[in-house]
Formats: sequence, structure tokens, C-alpha cells
Amino acid sequence: MIRFIASRLFRAGLTVIAVMTFAFVVLRLSGDPAQVLLGPDVPQSVIQAFRDRWGLDDPIWTQYLAYMKAMFQGDFGLSMRDRSPAIDLVLQRIPATLALTIPALILQLAFGIPAGIYAALKRGTLADRGVIVVAIIGFTVPSFVMGLLLVLLFAVTLGYLPSGGASTWQHAILPIVTMSIGGIGVLARFSRSAMIEVMGQPYIRTASAKGVKWRDVVRYHALPNAAVPIVTIVGFMVGSLIAGAIIVETIFSWPGMGRLLIVSVTNRDLAVVQCILLLVAAVMVVSNLIVDLLYGWLDPRLRNTAAAH
Repeated sequence: MIRFIASRLFRAGLTVIAVMTFAFVVLRLSGDPAQVLLGPDVPQSVIQAFRDRWGLDDPIWTQYLAYMKAMFQGDFGLSMRDRSPAIDLVLQRIPATLALTIPALILQLAFGIPAGIYAALKRGTLADRGVIVVAIIGFTVPSFVMGLLLVLLFAVTLGYLPSGGASTWQHAILPIVTMSIGGIGVLARFSRSAMIEVMGQPYIRTASAKGVKWRDVVRYHALPNAAVPIVTIVGFMVGSLIAGAIIVETIFSWPGMGRLLIVSVTNRDLAVVQCILLLVAAVMVVSNLIVDLLYGWLDPRLRNTAAAH
């Protein structure tokens, strides 16, 4: 088991480094930060001084090695825009992003999984078809379209909720709902498929034939086996929530990490963008690592296989 965890940690580290390398190269090939931040009317001498100050004229491999060395020492660079440490700017925005993503994830789990399980147990009925239709609508409508529709209905037409900002808890309702709807649809459909597959297995029919109560068959035989694929999709959704926050925070003018990323990309603020991407990559890697560890707890066969290796 120790070797299993060590191998996963090693792969996680390689994944983060690969993401940072890709982001580093793409950001430096996508445009000149000096031209974007200083503007086209600034004298060439000022632009050159800016490039010298930030080492932008150095070969890209020299910049990369210097960045990686500083990163492993805990230095994530300074913002080119206001000279503040990039990590400080990102950490200031994390609470606002968590205020959306954590409630959204809770709503997705609380509604998506039970709805999918209920639809599977009522397969072929009107309730099953209703869940499928709602789920399809939920995960096919883009989040920016869903957000605008919710603003049009609840903020503009009915006037119940504010359309943007972050000064009160009411401002968080529409962003949270927008982020939740797609995930609820995905979880509902995926949970339904996983549950239907498990319910068709021979051991389910055997348990029923032995006279085990249907409630116990579902609780002790079907749900634990359906949980393994459901946990997989939940792990991926943790990362997608952060990615979805970029769009939702922009729509609702929410002062979180996603909105900071949009502003930083527009201004070519390299250190801030790299810091955010590093954090997002770390969150996705950690969530997938937790999923791998949960596999061993949910399925003893996987735990025994890992121990054997």
C-alpha cells in the first residue's frame, strides 16, 4: 500500500510539473507583457527597460529554469501589474471562490446522486424519464447561458435577487445555483447508469432470491458497488468546479480567483496566471489522489491488489 501511495504521489508531482511547463511556454509565446501592460504609445526605451527588469529578453529555457528554481524555494514571483507577490494576490481571492465552489459541490452531491439512484430504482417510469430530461438540460446548457437566464428571471424580471456583486449573502445565491445545475445533471445521469449496471449483476438477483429485503439489497449490495464509479466522476467534478468558477465569477462580478485569472490573462500578468494554474492543477491532482485512495476503501479487491504490488 505504501508503494501504491508513493507511485501516485510521484505521478501527481509529474503532472503538476507538466502543467506548469506547458503554461509557462504558452504564456510566453502568446504575447509580449511589456506591450500589453505599458501600452503602444510608451517609448521603446521604457519597454526595453521593462523587459530587462523582468528578464523577458532572456532565452525561454533560462526563464524556465529560473522560475522552477524559485518555485521550489517557495517564491512564486511578483505581479507585473502592481509588484505584489503573486501568491498573496491569489490567496486573497481563494475565500471568495470557496464561498461558491463548496456550497455548489454540496448541492451537486445532495441532489445529483439521490436523483440518479431514485431514477435507476424507478427505471422506465415517468419519474425516471423526468429525471433524465432535467439532467440532460442541466449538463447541456452552458454555464454562461444558464447564468444569464437566472439573472433575467430572478434579478431582472422578478427582482428577488441581485444580478452581481458580493456585498451580501444574497449575491452568492445565483452564482452557486449556476455552478450547481450542470454538476447535478452529470451526477444524476452518471449515478443512474452506475446503479442500473449494478442492479443487473447476478449477485443482486441472488440476494433477492434468498429473501433479502429489497431495501437491504439496495443498501448493502447495490450502493457500495455503484459508489466506485460515482466517486470517480466526483473527483473530476472538483476540478471542473474551479474551471467553472472562471465563467461564473465573470458573469456575476464575483471577486474570486476565476475573475482574477481572466484579468491576469488579459494583462499578461505571468506570475499571477502561473500561480493560479499551479493551484488549480494541485487541487485536481489531490482530488484524483483522494479518489485513488477511496477506491481501496470502497473495493477491498483494489486494496488487496495494491498491497500485493
